[in-house]
Amino acid sequence: MTISERLRQTIREQAKYRCGYCLMHQRHVYAPMEIDHLNPRSHGGSDDEENLWLACPFCNIYKSNLADGVDDATGERIPLFNPRRQRWLDHFKFGIDRAEIIGITPCGRATLKALRINDVDPLEYRRLLVKFSEYPPKEYL
Repeated sequence: MTISERLRQTIREQAKYRCGYCLMHQRHVYAPMEIDHLNPRSHGGSDDEENLWLACPFCNIYKSNLADGVDDATGERIPLFNPRRQRWLDHFKFGIDRAEIIGITPCGRATLKALRINDVDPLEYRRLLVKFSEYPPKEYL
């Protein structure tokens, strides 16, 4: 089954044109945002609206078909953050520089690690956006 353009646009609007994981806005991504299957098809996920959300290419390439990740604090496998069902601020916060994203729950830590959200390149890019007051989104501070 393919995802219609109408449904893609609905997902973009619901996500406010932001990646559900790193919160990067479409205007700051040098490629189209991708429609992410929260529960990957390879794990039985569907193309239904409730299983879809927006992800930037960097987060989505590492998420790939992952459904869980490892929390380094406990060593346990934990389901990845679901931006449709979970509240971002319940699992993450910004570091003092407002660019680094810190996991405050096992889910948050496992997601950050699996999606490599604080790798050097995305972190440096977010730091640049912070200097121009373009990141993080004000409603997440």
